Amino acid sequence: MKFNRHHLLGIKGLTREEIETILTTAESLKEISFRDIKKVPTLRGKTVVNFFHEPSTRTRTSFEIAAKRLSADTVGLSSSTSSLVKGETLTDTARNLEAMNPDVIVIRHSMAGAPHLLSRMIKPSIINAGDGMHEHPTQALLDLMTIREKKGRIEGQQIAIIGDIAHSRVARSNIIGLKTMGAQVMVAGPPTMIPPFIDSMGVGVTYRIEEAVAWADVIMMLRVQLERQKQMLFPSLREYSRFFGLNPEAMKKAKRDVIIMHPGPINRGVELHPELADGPYSVILDQVTNGVAIRMALLYLLLGGKKSEMAD
Repeated sequence: MKFNRHHLLGIKGLTREEIETILTTAESLKEISFRDIKKVPTLRGKTVVNFFHEPSTRTRTSFEIAAKRLSADTVGLSSSTSSLVKGETLTDTARNLEAMNPDVIVIRHSMAGAPHLLSRMIKPSIINAGDGMHEHPTQALLDLMTIREKKGRIEGQQIAIIGDIAHSRVARSNIIGLKTMGAQVMVAGPPTMIPPFIDSMGVGVTYRIEEAVAWADVIMMLRVQLERQKQMLFPSLREYSRFFGLNPEAMKKAKRDVIIMHPGPINRGVELHPELADGPYSVILDQVTNGVAIRMALLYLLLGGKKSEMAD
């Protein structure tokens, strides 16, 4: 299928065929990262600006590596080193970046909708690398790729998303993506961290982690985002860990072939026991590896690369 989009602003709105095109392209590009020379000339002469208004290790590094593996030139920009600290508006910063003729601007911003705003104002392709509590589409795509890789298919899989659902853009994008691909989704966590009416998204809801763990083919743990809470939504981290953290005792109820995912960074000993984070059920580092492949695929598809230039 031909991919005709100019921006990647969210999972919402992508068709099943478009998601499958992205995943299949990522699977074909993944092997480049395991070559002796990890670079192809596909996007030579193209420029990618990574504009991160929030802290990031995995996503920012992953985008930079992905662009360089395709031979694009990259520029990194953060809010603390941009003219935003001098009072310049986001739109003025974007217009000035546009005047330098980049091909793609990858943006992470604390304001939901910031990538959508820029996509209406400037010409370069915009990729949403996370906007507030709204969406994180590339994380959802790499999660879908990892599930398809480990389970063979996404349709019909039972996915439990456990933790701070209310503040998680990862949960929101994953629910949309998983439902589009035909998976079943159940969310679990403290009642204070489950948004009202979330069942309208077609997901099951439970406040008992044991029920979610026993049901799941895939357990997706979420980070407790204390920085986004205006007040504590549970009595203590110790109590959260006891009732909603995934530990070896809770895993006794899990299926034998279950896999454990986490978007990172992990609060070890809070939402996930270290023994499980590093254990045989964990595919967390596979998610990181697939993240580079997904971002390569998106840059390739948005910029119209040529497959002939991916050969040795």
